[in-house]
Amino acid sequence: MRRLALLCLVCSLALLAEDGFRPMFNGKDLDGWDGDPRLWSVREGMIVGSTEHAPLKHNEFLISKKSYGNFILRAECKLRNHNSGIQFRSEALPEWVCRGYQADMAQDNYWGCIYEEKGTRGILVNGWAKAKPVVKLKDWNDYEISCKGDHIQVTLNGVETAELHDSVRLSGIIGLQLHMGPPMEAYFRNVRIKELP
Repeated sequence: MRRLALLCLVCSLALLAEDGFRPMFNGKDLDGWDGDPRLWSVREGMIVGSTEHAPLKHNEFLISKKSYGNFILRAECKLRNHNSGIQFRSEALPEWVCRGYQADMAQDNYWGCIYEEKGTRGILVNGWAKAKPVVKLKDWNDYEISCKGDHIQVTLNGVETAELHDSVRLSGIIGLQLHMGPPMEAYFRNVRIKELP
């Protein structure tokens, strides 16, 4: 029985390796990321963003130190309240600000949408109608963002909610958002990425 369990574990690890995903978050610290230390911390294997004791003058982000072009990004996300999202193929600006595409999420809206943060186009694809039946408000959700050339797809809890062909930006950083406004908290875990050719 023990040998079978060990064999299953080895097979699972092999499948993960074949899958080609690698972690962007080690579960212990924010190595590989840059953000305001007053806002971002690691707690029980989660990235925690909180504005409870540091009100924002503008939206701020935890920003990957590496840029990515073609990839599949997967993350588990939970929102206590207010508004957050995952930036991708975005530009890092001073004061931990980002400009670019965002897989949006909010207290009771915007999940599954593709939004242009700090741009002029606003919501690029409204995926809320598809996301609403499957989103777990105040609980963990599986977000997947796929980018290959000008083709972008967003999937929430196994349901594709948004698809877009857009070539304004074909590579950039990944960012996790805290939104200005009322005190809020957002949580992220199991953040992993598979780079594509």
